[in-house]
Amino acid sequence: MTTAQEIIRRMEALQNDKQREILMRFFKTGKGEYGEGDAFLGLKVPQTQAVTKEVWKELPLFEVPEMLASPWHEVRLCGLLVLVEKFERLATKRLENDEAAIRERDNIVNMYLQHARQANNWDLVDLSAPKLLGHWLLLPTAFDKLRVLDTLAQSDCLWEQRMSMVSTWKPIQQGDPSWCLRYAEMLLQHRHDLMHKAVGWMLREMGKRVSMGLLRDFLRQHVHEMPRTTLRYAIEKMDDEERRYWMTMPPQD
Repeated sequence: MTTAQEIIRRMEALQNDKQREILMRFFKTGKGEYGEGDAFLGLKVPQTQAVTKEVWKELPLFEVPEMLASPWHEVRLCGLLVLVEKFERLATKRLENDEAAIRERDNIVNMYLQHARQANNWDLVDLSAPKLLGHWLLLPTAFDKLRVLDTLAQSDCLWEQRMSMVSTWKPIQQGDPSWCLRYAEMLLQHRHDLMHKAVGWMLREMGKRVSMGLLRDFLRQHVHEMPRTTLRYAIEKMDDEERRYWMTMPPQD
């Protein structure tokens, strides 16, 4: 059995002071910024992913909360990726409808939700929520999926709100736009730029993977109230002429 403390010590041994300074600037950890006060070891994502791949099988689920409570950003990421790995092992075609697997998947989702606020930057959300919550939306569960995602979307926490939006990526990939449309409408007027980007990103993916007609319908209904960042992200895959058309639409006063 591997313990959380063993993994934390292993990651601390990889500490890189030069890379830490770069990451602290990139993830906006200064006073008043969205990542204020976060602490970094200075590991690049592939390093954290490599540690995860080596340890996730041997780390019991009950050890993961200790990693999610770590002050180190990369350790929290590793804990989140461990949950993703454990979930995906239980989400194979063979186990989709297996009752024991459903219970174990729901336990992992429950742990993820209980510690959602520890995923307190966009990379922690984006590297975990689509593969875990997004995949869970496609599978049998004892939970009320709509209630879970609505609770996240209606949270007062930016990171939980972003989870609800980016979790729609997996259903989009499977041809289901309904989750994306629901949370794009719900979060369209969000005040934070990181949500503007997330909403636009998912709308763009919906247009690309499901239907450009659906995206155009959404734009016709909401273009005058959309933040410009959301609009720019949403129309990225359109041709130049159509992008110019949508960008000339005046915002609502």
